[in-house]
Amino acid sequence: MLGAVENRSVSPVFVGRADELSTLHDALSRATAGEPQALLLGGEAGVGKTRLIEEFAGAAARRSAVVALGGCVEIGADGLPFAPFSTALRALRRELPDEFTVAAAGQEEELARLVPELGEPPAARSTGRYDEEGMARLFELTARLLERVAADHTVVVVLEDLHWADASTRHLLAYLFRTLRTGRLLVLATYRSDDVHRRHPLRPLLAELDRLRTVHRLELARFTRQEVGRQIAGILATEPDPAQVDEIFERSDGNAFFVEELAVAVHERCCPGLRASLRDLLLVRVETLPEPAQRIARIVAEGGSTVEHRLLAAVARLAEDDLIEALRDAVNANILIAARTGDGYRFRHSLVREAVSDDLLPGERSRLNRRYAEALEADPTLVPADQRVMRLASYWYHAHDPAKALPAVLDASVAARARHAYSEQLGLLERAMELWDAAPQDVRSRLRLADYTATYSPCGCDPATTPLTYLDLMAEAAVAGRFCGERDRSMKIIKRALRLLEDENDPLRSAWFWVQRSWLVQAKAHGDGWRELGTAQELVRGLPPSEVHAEVLANVANWSMVHVPGPDAFSAAERAVEYARMVGAREIEMTARLTLGSLMVQAGDVEAGLAEMYEVNRRTVADGIAAVAGRSYVNLPSELESVGRSREAVPLMEEGIAFTRRFGLLNSEAWVWGNLAESLFTLGRWEEAAEAASRFRRVEQSAKPRGFHAWIRAELALERGDLVEAAEQLADAREFFGPHDFAPQFSLPLARIAVGVAAGEGRLLDARAELRRVLEDGFPPGTQRYGWPLLLTAATVETGAAGLPVAGPGRPETLERIRRAAKSLAANVPVWQAYERWVRAELLRAEGHGRPEDWAEIVAAFEALERPYDLARVRCRLAEALLAADEDQRDRATELLRLAHAVAEHLRARPLADSVALLARRARLTLTRAPQQPPAFADPAESLGLTSRERDVLRLVSAGRTNRQIAEELFISPKTASVHVSNILAKLGVSGRGEAAAVAHRLGLFPPGAGDRLVVG
Repeated sequence: MLGAVENRSVSPVFVGRADELSTLHDALSRATAGEPQALLLGGEAGVGKTRLIEEFAGAAARRSAVVALGGCVEIGADGLPFAPFSTALRALRRELPDEFTVAAAGQEEELARLVPELGEPPAARSTGRYDEEGMARLFELTARLLERVAADHTVVVVLEDLHWADASTRHLLAYLFRTLRTGRLLVLATYRSDDVHRRHPLRPLLAELDRLRTVHRLELARFTRQEVGRQIAGILATEPDPAQVDEIFERSDGNAFFVEELAVAVHERCCPGLRASLRDLLLVRVETLPEPAQRIARIVAEGGSTVEHRLLAAVARLAEDDLIEALRDAVNANILIAARTGDGYRFRHSLVREAVSDDLLPGERSRLNRRYAEALEADPTLVPADQRVMRLASYWYHAHDPAKALPAVLDASVAARARHAYSEQLGLLERAMELWDAAPQDVRSRLRLADYTATYSPCGCDPATTPLTYLDLMAEAAVAGRFCGERDRSMKIIKRALRLLEDENDPLRSAWFWVQRSWLVQAKAHGDGWRELGTAQELVRGLPPSEVHAEVLANVANWSMVHVPGPDAFSAAERAVEYARMVGAREIEMTARLTLGSLMVQAGDVEAGLAEMYEVNRRTVADGIAAVAGRSYVNLPSELESVGRSREAVPLMEEGIAFTRRFGLLNSEAWVWGNLAESLFTLGRWEEAAEAASRFRRVEQSAKPRGFHAWIRAELALERGDLVEAAEQLADAREFFGPHDFAPQFSLPLARIAVGVAAGEGRLLDARAELRRVLEDGFPPGTQRYGWPLLLTAATVETGAAGLPVAGPGRPETLERIRRAAKSLAANVPVWQAYERWVRAELLRAEGHGRPEDWAEIVAAFEALERPYDLARVRCRLAEALLAADEDQRDRATELLRLAHAVAEHLRARPLADSVALLARRARLTLTRAPQQPPAFADPAESLGLTSRERDVLRLVSAGRTNRQIAEELFISPKTASVHVSNILAKLGVSGRGEAAAVAHRLGLFPPGAGDRLVVG
């Protein structure tokens, strides 16, 4: 519109930054090779970050990369939710429309929260219930979208001005940097380092990202004196006087922007230049403009980072020709420049805008904000649709007009919730609470519950006609704070609400807030949450069925299932299901039914309980109740594991990982990975278990999943003999679970590990003390899956300590304590029946009464189970008993020890391998032997009945490959690979992959260097 303008103060010569450019180009090369890159570029205001980005972006484009720029947008003191991502994704959609469409296919409604052009987000149509996992789902879909778009094209995403970023943008950026694993993608974010003070919200994010090995951080330094001279020469198009260079260098201290301003000031002799302070220099440059241009600069300064032309015209209230002339003066003076979109104006540098804004009088600032708000209300099309409500709320708030600001801020909070920008929603709701008393009563009375809340209204009235109350705002804010991780702020709001409710007779609303408080206490690991839930339960006792009543009972049942399973938990779950059905609360009904199914399994009604859980999983997946479906993928496999059906649990969890990723259920995904690691450990697939635990670590969100991760890592370390690692992980697990929550599903496994570590370090008395502490309270019903391994470990420790001087005192008492505890544990399924026999035999062995026939029964029991590590351990025990009882059983004992040793070596279970080797040495047995050479015409694989394809699969199993790796190498599906492995185990008569590998090794099926050709097809 304004045509060519003078641009003298920007040097046409790019100065310095060779090392930084080299780093950026190296990252671009790695991204082009398929290794995603993440970089942070920091530097003080004016040091030249934007110029460096422009130089790099141009070079990247010349290398055929697609560059998508997005900047954080500041509106007064507020940032727009997800603004840089929205802008960058729009740019990607313009540059790669076909690829973007394919990548977004099927998820357009969710992604429309960031790119409204894709459609209308579901939550924008109605408030509905809160979507607890919505933000996580949006983050996951955004990451996958970028990976797909960057599958065949190198994509550079630049996000500028993170120091203005809203909390949701910061959370999304952190998620991307943690989870991007594929694609030709480079994400580069910039920020002002001098703005990031100790309490700046960006500071924790930078600290978090510094700990990621995948993130590279650059800090842009000021120019040297030589570089300043080159910059001045470029600006003035002539070689500057050395004395002038020295003076400008000293005055600017090498800041590129101040070098430009000082050089122009000296050249044009239009202001005091070197004699003025730098802030005065910036203002003097503005004050030299004609009065209409100065006025326009002041208006633009208060409008935000960028002000659209039509909006500026409406606020300035100048004739079009006068407006253009004023803009031309400001642009010619290099104070304002055209925005990148070409539809508005912004200050050439934010430092100038800040100086102009700071120079405004308070009344002047309020008046300008009012005019912006009035113009936007009169014509909402003046700004992009996705910015409208946020900007209107900001303008009215800074105009200090509560009557207008309160509804505008509430509208903005609904828009933030619709985008899953819960951090911004929380801030806006807090602003609404601030405005509440100042707003006129007639304005408040026109606000309706249905328009502004997504939480359940405990009053039971029609939300469409019920006026909004201050407590409704507090409920919304409490949930928003919990969802965005601002748990301390959420807790303060809940405590304040409960204090207000002390003077009101509203038990349902009070109970609702107590449930929220219980969740927060548990999430923060500050308690077990029962006091809060108990209070809520007392408040609803005797009241008619309601959604709040059903929700309280469902939470009580779930808490009881974890902490004190038994009749009370069962009763609460049944009533929660009944009440939820009566009031039509389907999600609560499904949650309670899932809990009820778990309690049935734990009580011994295994098949009926599992059937109920399978049914909940099927219905919630089909009906799109994502949160409960995600939980079903956690609880159902966990119960399958608890009854020894680990192989059945694994594919269900693999399905669950895909489901939770699709819907962004990060917390559920974390638990699924943890449960998968546990089942893989049981099945003897320890390397896969370690990988699952690592994946678990990458997605976990709250304290307890972190504790579960540490528990699994400690378990692996203990069984492999790494006591130092086991002790460190045990300490981490206890820290994450916190000192206030002693749920048996956490405390009992950690006690078992503590007993094992103490015994391994020779601290027998500490091991006994740990056992005594745990057994004092006894085992709650349904905790046999954790109790039997603990008792077995304790009994094994006593056996190993036999003969030590310290073992005598207290030994009979400890063994008797273990016997009494074993009588209280259920053994209602084959796996725990086998453990019961094992514990009994281990106690007899500790007393010197072991019999081969007892151990033979135990070996037979474990041969029917898919627990190769446990089978190897009891085979070792049987071999020991045979050698002690009958010299004629040496051959049988030798074979048992060879099988046990092969499994121990395969799993790298060093303590078991050492025990087997020691026993073999004492009995003068050889664990290895040269394979017998069969006749030339005989093939051992054929004699075992293995097909050609099964031989190929067995070879890869022996090499430690997973089913997925086997599938990839043989060009078959993982399911087909799994079927082949199952057939091989059956034909070899073994129960696990480690044993199959041992048999293959013993028969010499795959001698080193044989070069067997794999048949593909």
